[in-house]
Amino acid sequence: MDLRVIIEQMETEEQDKALAVLQSFNKEMSQCFTFNREEEQERKRLGELVLSFLSKELQPSCLLACLETVRILTRDKECLDPFISRSAMLTLAHYSGIAHLAAPSQGLLEESKEVVVEKDGKEAAEDSSVTVKESSPPSENPDQEVIIEALKSICNILLHSLTAQVIAADLHFIDGVAERLKQCNHPTWNHEVRFFDLRLTFLLTALRVDVRAQLAQELHGIKLLGSQLEATLCLCWPDPLVTARMGYEGFPPEELPQLSRQQTELAIEILKILFNITFDTNRRKVDEEEAVEYRYLGALLRHCLMSRADGEERTEEFHSHTVNLLGNLPLPCLDVLLLPKVEHGSIEYMGVNMDAVNMLLEFMEKKLDRGHKLKETLLPSLNLLTESSRIHRETRKFLRSKVLPPLHDVKNRPEIGSALRNKLVRLMTHIDTDVKDCAAEFLFVLCKESVSRFIKYTGYGNAAGLLAARGLLRGGRDSGIYSEDEDSETEEYREAKPHINLITGVLEEEQPNPMEGMTDEQKEYEAMKLVNMFDRLSRTNLIQPMQLNSDGKMREMTTEDLNKLATNPLFQSQEPADPDSEDET
Repeated sequence: MDLRVIIEQMETEEQDKALAVLQSFNKEMSQCFTFNREEEQERKRLGELVLSFLSKELQPSCLLACLETVRILTRDKECLDPFISRSAMLTLAHYSGIAHLAAPSQGLLEESKEVVVEKDGKEAAEDSSVTVKESSPPSENPDQEVIIEALKSICNILLHSLTAQVIAADLHFIDGVAERLKQCNHPTWNHEVRFFDLRLTFLLTALRVDVRAQLAQELHGIKLLGSQLEATLCLCWPDPLVTARMGYEGFPPEELPQLSRQQTELAIEILKILFNITFDTNRRKVDEEEAVEYRYLGALLRHCLMSRADGEERTEEFHSHTVNLLGNLPLPCLDVLLLPKVEHGSIEYMGVNMDAVNMLLEFMEKKLDRGHKLKETLLPSLNLLTESSRIHRETRKFLRSKVLPPLHDVKNRPEIGSALRNKLVRLMTHIDTDVKDCAAEFLFVLCKESVSRFIKYTGYGNAAGLLAARGLLRGGRDSGIYSEDEDSETEEYREAKPHINLITGVLEEEQPNPMEGMTDEQKEYEAMKLVNMFDRLSRTNLIQPMQLNSDGKMREMTTEDLNKLATNPLFQSQEPADPDSEDET
């Protein structure tokens, strides 16, 4: 439909004519997400006219048509000018039911009225006719279609406009939406209202650091959203910090019904918001009161981890967001993953319920096998398992039994094979530095940060990168605090150990000594040839010879260093004895 015709009909200011043309426009453009640049000015004019209609008393059908048109127009980020003024944002907030301020006459604020934030945190307007309304229960039959359309429009605008983001923060949209979130158990609100309330909250916390802090601290976001998650998943608390599905107390996780599509959609939005407001938690110390909140949240996340959604793809998405959020929790609070009692069918290790840890391990291996965007998909779960292993002894020992069981196969290289150890060792030479470092760190922690044990399972060649970065190329143990473990070397490994090539980590046939039968003069001649070749290559910057310092770190070798090496080719530095034993976990 020609936009000029629509504008002409709208300019008559007659609701019936406006309704007819807007309904036709909305139907035609319902699935349109790309727009003709030649009609930008017409779309902006249409936006202005629709907003002027929204400032009046409208018939319900005309009001809904106007808001649908706003939703469609706000998809175009080039034509947002009419919608990013303070008055326009307040108009949409009013119809979405989240306006924190309301004028008694029409429920809207004029552009000229200056908003002030009082010391107690409530807003007031300098115009004496404007009053602050306290939150109240929803009316019995609010027009939820109107609310949904207004919320969708606000989300579109915030997604594309920095100016709108500033206005939304200044007008405290988060206060209004938080008030409605507190009514999560009220039967008035349907799924779509709850979903777009959460989507708006996600956008506000993702785009504005100040809103993120306000929700987390002033509005007690963890408790607020935790209650939302409880209500969404229908949870109860049979024991402190142990959740169960209402009506299914005592059921093993595999016997719980799948979460519905609507439950999963809401839960994912909640998890995304919680991720935003806890983003820096594991980088700072938390007090006792905060720790209680985080352990409560950890218990909820354990239930999420053990739940299934409607379909494999949706379950994986749900678990991905759960794992991402678990990674934000303070490490000591992750003990809630191990709190549930060992029940029939549970995975038990050292008397502890390992269902959640085993689920994390399986999730990590699934991402590893897929091999797609490993940095984004694999690292959250791998980092979480690493840090959990570092701080929780039972978790580390269980994971070691799964990932690094006692060695039987000493004839194949550590990176060859289909076992989880082989897959992780292959990652240690991955092209992405973050991926290879994270894989190496995980295995290193499972080895209690013992160099000899780490080399045993990965080979010196694969381990060299991490060892060089930590100054451990001479052996020893890093500064971790780990328990003592019993010896679990296999008979096969003991027999083969003297003949294993530490560089490759595999049993190899004994090779002939290439210097056998050579005199000392011949050996020195060959050494000088090698030094000269190194020297030529280093002078042309093709290579940079390195030398191991006494502190276990590498440094560049000078020509003088090469000459010293040439004069004493058989010299071997005295390495400190490795204080670590071969005792295994």
